Amino acid sequence: MKGKAMTFEKQWPARAYTVSDGAQASRVVVKGRDRWALEELMQAGPKGCTPITHPGPRWSAYVFKLRKAGVSIETIHEPHDGPFPGNHARYCLRSSVIPSREAAA
Repeated sequence: MKGKAMTFEKQWPARAYTVSDGAQASRVVVKGRDRWALEELMQAGPKGCTPITHPGPRWSAYVFKLRKAGVSIETIHEPHDGPFPGNHARYCLRSSVIPSREAAA
């Protein structure tokens, strides 16, 4: 199992991004699954991501860490039907996020 984690880290090494909300901009560095989640949110655009449309084992944890780093992400709770009806979260990126040209430290 340890080999798989190392492979994933090699696929998603640390990368710097510029995050802005209006007039304020900051630099964040993310790696691994947090980077994967951020890039999924960036690609999804305004429609956002759900654990159903973008399967990942710990979306809530990725979003928690990204928010802590300064990325604005909205959570929208949506109902779903099926054999196990209930609610799921849709995560929508509200910050402007641009990959940085400078190297991640």
